[in-house]
Amino acid sequence: MIKHKTQTASSHLALTAALGLAFVATPALAETAEAEAAAQPAGGAQVEDDVHNRQTDGIGTIIVSAQGLKELDVLAGTSVVEIRDIQRDAVTGQIGDLLTKIPGVSATSFAPGSSRPVLRGQQGERVRVLVDGVGTADVSNTSVDHATTIDPITVERIEVLRGPAVLLYGSQAIGGAVNVIDKRIPTRMPDEDFHFDGFAGIDSATNLRTGAGSIDVGVGESLVFHVDGSWRQTDDFEIGGFQVAPALRADLLADADEEAAEGELEEAAELREAANQRGTVPNSAMESWTINAGLGVILGESTFGASLGWYDTTYGVPTRPGAGHHHGEEGEEEGGEEEGEELVTIGLKQFRADFKGDVFLGDGAFERLKLRVGYSDYTHTEFEGAEVGTVFDSTSVEARAELVQNTGGTLRGSSGVQYQHRDFFAVGAEAYIPPNLTDQVALFTLQELGTGPFQIEAAGRAEFTKVKAQTLGIERDFDTYSGALGLVYEGIEGIRVGINGSRAERAPSAEELFSDGPHIATQAFEIGDPNLRTETAWGLEAYARGSIGAGTFSLTAFRQWFGNYIFLEETGEEEDDLPVFQYLQQDADFFGIEADLNYPIIDGEGFRLITDLRASYVEAELADGTAVPRIPPLSLLGALEAQTGAFDVRGEVQWFDKQDRTTAFETPTDSFTLVNALIAWRPLADNQNVTVQLAADNIFDVNGRRHASFTKDFVPLVGRNFRASVRLSF
Repeated sequence: MIKHKTQTASSHLALTAALGLAFVATPALAETAEAEAAAQPAGGAQVEDDVHNRQTDGIGTIIVSAQGLKELDVLAGTSVVEIRDIQRDAVTGQIGDLLTKIPGVSATSFAPGSSRPVLRGQQGERVRVLVDGVGTADVSNTSVDHATTIDPITVERIEVLRGPAVLLYGSQAIGGAVNVIDKRIPTRMPDEDFHFDGFAGIDSATNLRTGAGSIDVGVGESLVFHVDGSWRQTDDFEIGGFQVAPALRADLLADADEEAAEGELEEAAELREAANQRGTVPNSAMESWTINAGLGVILGESTFGASLGWYDTTYGVPTRPGAGHHHGEEGEEEGGEEEGEELVTIGLKQFRADFKGDVFLGDGAFERLKLRVGYSDYTHTEFEGAEVGTVFDSTSVEARAELVQNTGGTLRGSSGVQYQHRDFFAVGAEAYIPPNLTDQVALFTLQELGTGPFQIEAAGRAEFTKVKAQTLGIERDFDTYSGALGLVYEGIEGIRVGINGSRAERAPSAEELFSDGPHIATQAFEIGDPNLRTETAWGLEAYARGSIGAGTFSLTAFRQWFGNYIFLEETGEEEDDLPVFQYLQQDADFFGIEADLNYPIIDGEGFRLITDLRASYVEAELADGTAVPRIPPLSLLGALEAQTGAFDVRGEVQWFDKQDRTTAFETPTDSFTLVNALIAWRPLADNQNVTVQLAADNIFDVNGRRHASFTKDFVPLVGRNFRASVRLSF
């Protein structure tokens, strides 16, 4: 097994080296682009990346970094989170918790060290988390206890695509995608000799200590060197009440009474202690650090670059109180008595290499050639106390090439090819997933037609996937085809309305097909089905968005009809003293509404008072009439924000409804309300490059629980939390 890993890693490192040689040779391929750019106005090399990498609507709002389109209405539910919002909302070190105030977005919130986005009720294998268009290449999609290898404090912006982002990024994005844009590969020359960005923060509820910094240095007229790093550490986090949910607490106390009646006083005391645990969540501390280095070559309107990076984190996995990790004979001492419960921690490491190219092709039919390659060597170790339990290893390569049409004509868009390869295996007594290989090749196109009040958008993707479990001797091939068609009307100035229809397909993942064994971190025995069929989803989406006077609004309603929907369901059985969860298939129906309104009540010179209103709702039902597991409830957010030149003051209330539409073995969650406030101060009157922020989250110390969370019954949200941070940019 180890030999196989070494051989695979060596071959991928060879590929990485070849990409490095291609990077060195690339400037020669770009001589034509450089010559054409020489005729451009001075300073063209320093144009902000909005020009080439982002699209804007009629009022200047950034939509998404899709290429060749004025808009991306086939993905109507699109949001962009900028640095200002990242500093404001980055409570934990995981990307999922950062985005939960966006309509249509929740989080898995498994633990502070592991939280992934939930988009329109979809999570796991239906939501891709990307770094500048290619996957993070971690294994966070395979299980909720696996962290994403992104630290939000080093991020420049985040694009959230709700809906069938499969059209852009692959079948694992059938529910949406989160595209993280960072600065590891420079795409423009700094205006100064060097540019520095820094961030530092602390908080009270987790005893957070964190810091990050990056430097960009221009070398000559066309080279930019970049380096960044970050560090984050927390203790066990504080909560506003009991650790366990009321129903679970009642069960634990009832079990304690039974043990006491039978004379088992020690066991009864332990159960009562578990039921009465409050104030903190044990074993929830984490520590992480990152370091990245990149080099960019800017040749007029063309850019090329490469980067290397390392991500390292260790985090605790809170265990369900009263539950032990007793798997067969290993969980017993001599004489048949069970051993004490061991704390579970996860150590995660990832080496990553990336290449990026953007070649300006001139004024012909195609304006640009976009190239993107990412390589990852990932290791994830689950520890039971000091002992190594299971080690997960994954090496992967993902590459994209995209031709972007010139936007001057009536037909605009881009077309490309994408390739993914993943070699995954696990070693240990609880390696519940067998070694497997996944290869995928795809062709895609997005097109936009029309310049008048009516526009038509169309997108299509053909994808060919092979999944192979070597030790089982099983190989599955899937050919999937996805497409979308949208009609847009822009007859009212500043307002776009439209309707989209889509059909998307997703191939089952190796985890869904081949899992079979105990998984200690999730305290579940997981069983896949090697005969799973392709998942399909027909979708219909209507939307309106734009400006109302000085304000902006967005309203989207969607419906998706899934065929052969794959879901993980508790069966009620036990194996190795663990509840059995099995991957099943059934048709499913999703419906939802997302809305937001941002409007200035007062818009005077030097002072603005803005109201910010947001709402999300999704319901999902299986064909047999039961609920789809772990669907977020209705949520509402209302905020007032006062803005001056030096200060921003914001107060907000976020309400989550109860969720009692549950499956047979799923517990309901109560409604709760979070009240937050912050003050942001820019001390340099004529310079926005220093921002000091003081924030108070969950001011009333509410004990809230996210329904989408696998661990909601014993991992509530963070309690009252006071935060302070500073961001510098010079």
